[in-house]
Amino acid sequence: METPPWRDRLRAEDELLEQLETQAEAARRRRAAALKDGAEELGSVYALAKLLGLSWTAVANAIKKYTTE
Repeated sequence: METPPWRDRLRAEDELLEQLETQAEAARRRRAAALKDGAEELGSVYALAKLLGLSWTAVANAIKKYTTE
């Protein structure tokens, strides 16, 4: 079996990277929505961050960046 030309391989890999980025963006938005729900349930971003072992600024920034349009 012959290896496809480099241009075809490059194009295929670029398409795959684009698909992966789209999926990662969707996952970041779903994660942020879950973080927001968790903060509401626990009463604060700080309480959620403490429970998860994350910094409260990281949690707050994720919620802010990915749950607002």
